[in-house]
Amino acid sequence: MNRAMRRAGMHAGAAVMALAMPAVAAAADAAETAAQDGAAQNEPVRVERVQNPADIVVTAQKRTELLAEIPQSISVVGEDTLERQQARSFSDYAELVPSLSITQSNPGETRVILRGINTGSVGSTVAIYVDDTPFGSSSSLGNAAVLAGDFDTFDLQRVEVLRGPQGTLYGSNSLGGVIRFVTNRPALGEYEMRAQAGVEFVDGGGTGWSGNALVNVPVGDTIAIRASGFYRRQAGFVDIIGRDFEKEADEADIYGGRISALFQPSDALSLRLTAIAQNIRAGSPSSYEADPVTKQPITTDPFTGEALSGLSRVEFFPDDNDVDYRLYNGTLDFDLGFATLTSVTSYGTLEQDQTTDNTIGFGPTVTFVYQALGGRTDTIGAILAAPLEQEKFTQEVRLSSQDSEVFEWQVGGYYTDEKVELHQELIPFVQDTGELFDPTLLGFADLLTLDLNSDYEEIAGFANAELHITPRWEVGGGIRYSHNEQNVVQIEQGAFQPLQGLPSPNITDGESSENVFTWSASTRYELGDLSSVYARVAKGYRPGGPNVIPPGAGPDFPVQYDADTLISYEIGLRGETADRSFAFDGAVYYLDWNDILIFGAFDSAIGPVGANDNGGGARVYGAEVSATLRPTAGLQLAINGAYNDAKLTDDTPPVTGGLDGDELPYTPKLSTTLSLDYEWALGGDALAFVGGDVQLISDQSAAFDPAYRATFGRRLDLDGYEKVDLRAGVDFGAFSVTAYARNLTNSLGLSNVGEFGTRPGTLVSASPIRPRTIGLSLAAGF
Repeated sequence: MNRAMRRAGMHAGAAVMALAMPAVAAAADAAETAAQDGAAQNEPVRVERVQNPADIVVTAQKRTELLAEIPQSISVVGEDTLERQQARSFSDYAELVPSLSITQSNPGETRVILRGINTGSVGSTVAIYVDDTPFGSSSSLGNAAVLAGDFDTFDLQRVEVLRGPQGTLYGSNSLGGVIRFVTNRPALGEYEMRAQAGVEFVDGGGTGWSGNALVNVPVGDTIAIRASGFYRRQAGFVDIIGRDFEKEADEADIYGGRISALFQPSDALSLRLTAIAQNIRAGSPSSYEADPVTKQPITTDPFTGEALSGLSRVEFFPDDNDVDYRLYNGTLDFDLGFATLTSVTSYGTLEQDQTTDNTIGFGPTVTFVYQALGGRTDTIGAILAAPLEQEKFTQEVRLSSQDSEVFEWQVGGYYTDEKVELHQELIPFVQDTGELFDPTLLGFADLLTLDLNSDYEEIAGFANAELHITPRWEVGGGIRYSHNEQNVVQIEQGAFQPLQGLPSPNITDGESSENVFTWSASTRYELGDLSSVYARVAKGYRPGGPNVIPPGAGPDFPVQYDADTLISYEIGLRGETADRSFAFDGAVYYLDWNDILIFGAFDSAIGPVGANDNGGGARVYGAEVSATLRPTAGLQLAINGAYNDAKLTDDTPPVTGGLDGDELPYTPKLSTTLSLDYEWALGGDALAFVGGDVQLISDQSAAFDPAYRATFGRRLDLDGYEKVDLRAGVDFGAFSVTAYARNLTNSLGLSNVGEFGTRPGTLVSASPIRPRTIGLSLAAGF
């Protein structure tokens, strides 16, 4: 089909588009066909909630396009799917996207993995965007890998997941891909109000609830304001032992809001201003003490010998994890006639205030020191307070050509400046009572503090082009040149310093500078009006950075570590049948990952010192498939699956613990979600629906853990599991009610396991998927 014809149709229908595929690129929407068939068969008109790739509009390539015309793997989870499944966070919708997995012990502390690109380092391999704004640290000094922005999805238009390296358009940290939260724009000339409330019950845990509301208000013909707010109480299900017993200590509150104003004086000019705030107030991690071999929860209190029921975690001092997101953005679009000028200016902050009980690791040492040097006779515990503040300014300006049947192009420039301040403090307390006391020792006010302050500055230029050789065949490519400069200062002080033969304060610093060139090349051929095949080769990168240089560093100490890079080779096929009852989207790929950022140990005057460095490589052979079948009006069956054989091709340093041939962490070889949905009319405007998903996850390996391997002679593996979700509801138009059940069979599947030797005895910390959860949601609006 002629590209211009497709886009003409797209523009006419984009305003009323309602995305909703559990994933994805390979959906089929027969809205018009279903409407005609439904009228003849007394079936509902609005039976299909999934769109055909030929109808799905995305902005993944920073221009408005039909998903079917993009030569790469993209999944779309739309607003309807998010609402019907009450999917508010990564953990709720990750299963709907092939090759997307997460590890999470606490809300606000999430590692996102695409296509297996993960070794457990602190630099992120997946870039997070809100609309056109990057969120999170680009540097490996900002803990970005475990602080992925997990934005609430209420009043979100869609989540776009771009799989594979996106180094040309999105730059740093997009080795594995990009996740974009696309927000709803204010609607000119329209009033809208909507409210939602829900309650849910967790098996073996507490009761959660939620409340959300939004309003869209026009101001004259050229201005509109849209505001939304949300509050969610996430029920806990893990009990605390070791201190005063506390039930459901992992309860969390997530709340915030978004406000956006659109000024559009003409079709050629628009300005949108947006502010987003989200706060996460979490208690203890949702993890339990587990047997290191079976991963099953302990059944006896290791201190009292009392029998336990449910999931239990040892803490001598309460854990807390508070995370705040703030994001402010201004986007200007100006149609110049021959091209569109876009300016995106943003400022964002991420603040984390975390307190972790470290008595198991530091308690014996701290007790010995205070008894020997401080005259105390009681047993001392230790907590680690670790507040982090990150602020980031970004500016992007790009010029995009108008749609063309022959040649399209885009050029742009990008600048970012970010600062990260990380403070860590080891604080003693009386273990029996949990009482904090004056830590003064040897004349020092603190036992041990560490401040790590870093700056990251990057400038980049990029260009992309697409040539339509024939009406059915196109080729494209892009390039990006990036330059970053970084510096870091570390300050250590406290009583522990002289005990290690170090001065207090001990100040070390480092700096780095690097240039990175990334590129992409693709081709796409339309086999017919409803099918196409594509091939893509692309390079992505994660920035390197500086190490702080210790006293007496040896000649092999890495003053700076270089960027690691990944090249992806991908071939894909997507299409549908003429009656649009079946749609398919699949891809096979090979990923070549080099100079992986790892953590190593190096000699210095004060003994071995840990530092970031470049290691060897890894590779991934993979395949993904998404397919949808509509055998009859109202009935839809879908499958989303992935196969990823992801392994190291070199040994890592011993301190990391990976060996050549080891599977990359938290990457199941096989992951599949099977979905079934059915809708039917109840009369009038009422529409009923039922549906369900079955998720199948194969065995996978946990993080590289040299202590576990030394003890058991192998890596720790996570057993495969199955998870069943159900949903049902009635939509009356202005009012709807939805009931849902997640993890109906109460499967004890694990998302991650902690390091061996950091829990009591030989136990490990295991983080499960949430237990069986039954919920009800009511929504109303006009």
